[in-house]
Amino acid sequence: MTFSRIWHEHYNPTVPTEITVPDTDITAALDDTISRFGSRTALNFLGAPITYADLGTQISLAAGMLRDLGVQPGDRVAIALPNCTSHVIAFYAVLRLGAIVVEHNPLYTQQELVHQLNDSGATVAIFWERTAAILGQASTSTSVSTLITVDVARDLPLTKRLLLNLPVKKARDTKAQLKATPPAHAQRWEQLLASATPLPADHPRPASSDLAALQYTGGTTGTPKGAMLTHANLVANSIQGAVWTGADDNPGTETVYGILPFFHAFGLTLCLTYALRIGATVMLFPKFEVNSFLDAQKKHPGTFLPAVPPMLGRIVTAARERNVDLTSFRYAICGAMPLDAQTAAAWEDATGGLAIEGYGMTETSPVALGNPLSDQRKPGHLGLPFPSTDVLIVDQEDGRTPVQLGERGELLISGPQVFSGYWGKPQETEQVLVDIDGRTWIRTGDVVVMDETGSVKVVDRIKEMIITGGFKVFPSQVEECVRQMPEVEDVAVVGVPGGDMGEKVVAAVVLAQGATELDVKAVQGWCEKQLARYALPREVIVVPELPRSQIGKVLRRVVRDNVMGGSAAAG
Repeated sequence: MTFSRIWHEHYNPTVPTEITVPDTDITAALDDTISRFGSRTALNFLGAPITYADLGTQISLAAGMLRDLGVQPGDRVAIALPNCTSHVIAFYAVLRLGAIVVEHNPLYTQQELVHQLNDSGATVAIFWERTAAILGQASTSTSVSTLITVDVARDLPLTKRLLLNLPVKKARDTKAQLKATPPAHAQRWEQLLASATPLPADHPRPASSDLAALQYTGGTTGTPKGAMLTHANLVANSIQGAVWTGADDNPGTETVYGILPFFHAFGLTLCLTYALRIGATVMLFPKFEVNSFLDAQKKHPGTFLPAVPPMLGRIVTAARERNVDLTSFRYAICGAMPLDAQTAAAWEDATGGLAIEGYGMTETSPVALGNPLSDQRKPGHLGLPFPSTDVLIVDQEDGRTPVQLGERGELLISGPQVFSGYWGKPQETEQVLVDIDGRTWIRTGDVVVMDETGSVKVVDRIKEMIITGGFKVFPSQVEECVRQMPEVEDVAVVGVPGGDMGEKVVAAVVLAQGATELDVKAVQGWCEKQLARYALPREVIVVPELPRSQIGKVLRRVVRDNVMGGSAAAG
């Protein structure tokens, strides 16, 4: 197949069209950083710094400890921790042994934890005390034979740890949020490390083709599946990010704010693999809180912020109220949802830097496209394919035939960051990985258009497309129209069973401040000049808020379930 690759012409001049992926594991890049920037602060957890040299020592001790507990290459090791120093140490220690990291949301319910643990077959779990307590209540057995609990409070600076013991309500509440009583059979992380011996430097390294991580995904379309990411996938994506941002040209200078959860592929790559590859100092936050962010910014000004768009808006608003300077940030990279022009402009006005939208999925490690870090960026666009990455936009029906430039079609991606399949699910793998002319492509399920510069813009998701009366309705188009109404703060559009029509279009609306009601006739009247009649909402439901994922993405599946379950009152 011949590619025009028109997007290469619109790369920044310093960005190569192709990258070379070394035949190494992901921990080799960290070893190189340690040798070059050993005295530089690698991590700063709420005021507790650790240098790259000390981080390397702690990772070696943790790897030696896990080896002595019987962890072998290929074993799955579950990690469920908030962003903290111990999380980074555990992540790299597992990978150095050739074992496979299985990241979990530390706030998962018992049912979610049990399902994913048994699906991955993890035999060792490194859990936050609160997560371990939830697991310990499980009546159903799991594959885990060794449970290690982490007291996150021990990663805090000494002064903050002492404050937790004050006999005041705030201290008691904070301590209760951080700590819990783990199961009696659990072993303590800090005690195991205290008696550990370092992993020998000549311990066999994993191959680049070995699995590095199982990242669970698919929560918006059904039961989560474990995406199999190899060391080569993670290495490739960290290099692609480094050349795209220009960080390879000036390593050891960035300060990255780690407000995205590390258990999510976006946070994992940009804050754990990319950031440490380029010798950045990573400011660690157990959860995103604007005031904590701004407090840290005053002491340790950041230069690079991976985020989702709503975070940018909240930071800018609060910074203006508190008179906190944000001009140290040279760029913010946004994903998971569209970056609207207003939010981008507000961030760029406050920082003097750039707000850049990118695109990816867990299955692409995760970044596959990005806007140029220049005045060629296009808010609302996913951007250009990354170096060594090709895209096809194909007919939505057959999933193979390329469409004309400017026409809608499903986005297919091929590149070194594309995963090898879903763990233990060959049928699901076959549904998303397709062979076209001897090359493997992943079907994203996203409907996009490409303009004359090669820049891609998402239109909708195929799985969320509504079929009503034989017509196809794209939810995001309806949402864009409804969101312009003065009475509307936010909206999610879904399709629910609609009798002979197949599905009917339903809008779940969050009212703007001051608005008290909104009926379906008002919405239809507003939208009929922009939308075809079959795309007009047939029902409007007023809700107090829209359900979102951990990183702020609206979960249309949950909205649809709520609508069908009658959990909200119809407007």
